[in-house]
Amino acid sequence: MKTGYAYILANDKNGTIYIGVTSDITKRVYEHKNHLRDGFTKNYSVEKLVWFEQYEDITDAIVREKQLKQWRRDWKLDLVEQSNPNWNDLSKDF
Repeated sequence: MKTGYAYILANDKNGTIYIGVTSDITKRVYEHKNHLRDGFTKNYSVEKLVWFEQYEDITDAIVREKQLKQWRRDWKLDLVEQSNPNWNDLSKDF
């Protein structure tokens, strides 16, 4: 079984957000911060890790990512606020 992570990046508190999934959160956040992949996060400078959940199985993380992408924006913001009210960059603890 491969570990997985569902995560939310933001460019600022209540700003632009991005929801993703990965098996290596440290590597993936590094890629976002250093704009190593073209796409949404590079175009909008969305690089601050503000929320994540770890799963024992990557398929569970994928299910969670898909679920979150269907949520209303205010629900996503509330999810971040519950565990990270100051919208700190959680990747600084890696």
